[in-house]
Amino acid sequence: MEIEEKPPEGVPPNEPDMEKLTEKPKRRTRRRRTLIFIAVSLLNAGLLALLASQLLVPPQNQSGSTADNSPLIGHPAPDFTLAVLSAHPAPVLHLASFRGKPVVVNFWASWCDPCKHEAHLLESTWQRARSQSVVFIGVDYEDTRSDGLNFLHTYGITYANVVDSNGATAINYGVTGVPESYFIDCRGVVVHKVTGELSEQTLEGNLQMLSRSASC
Repeated sequence: MEIEEKPPEGVPPNEPDMEKLTEKPKRRTRRRRTLIFIAVSLLNAGLLALLASQLLVPPQNQSGSTADNSPLIGHPAPDFTLAVLSAHPAPVLHLASFRGKPVVVNFWASWCDPCKHEAHLLESTWQRARSQSVVFIGVDYEDTRSDGLNFLHTYGITYANVVDSNGATAINYGVTGVPESYFIDCRGVVVHKVTGELSEQTLEGNLQMLSRSASC
């Protein structure tokens, strides 16, 4: 007579079968976790690549070929009265006195390399545009008078230049660095601003835009 063996107390019957039943859900859970981990890793890698590309690409407004937005555009240019940059006592210059003529205001400094690069372009363009009553005004920013005068002499600058000794004029214009150029129509309204070194194409394009602005 055979005696039926009973499983030990506390051990469910057919334990190997139960292990097989629970093994598949565990495997599916591991696979799901693995897929989620891979997806999150790829997403993070993509975000890091995008961030790196934005950091490595230089800002467009470092080039004079790109216009920069300014809250002054479409509004009257802040008036200023500044001393003319000269080795001798010189009269002051009033921006408002040029109302009725298009004006280019260029903020610069002798220590600024891009300012040096665009100096000859500004001078030669003014020599040609002065016959059309276009006014060029240079504003020497955060500079010493001697260094500013040496800059004018070195690059043969003959159009009017003034000294912004306390930086108040630059602040009024929202200048964040030099060079910066503002194009003001004959009504005294700012129509364009360029941050960075001016190119010949940019300068000519803005002068043409000034000539097409409302007549005074």
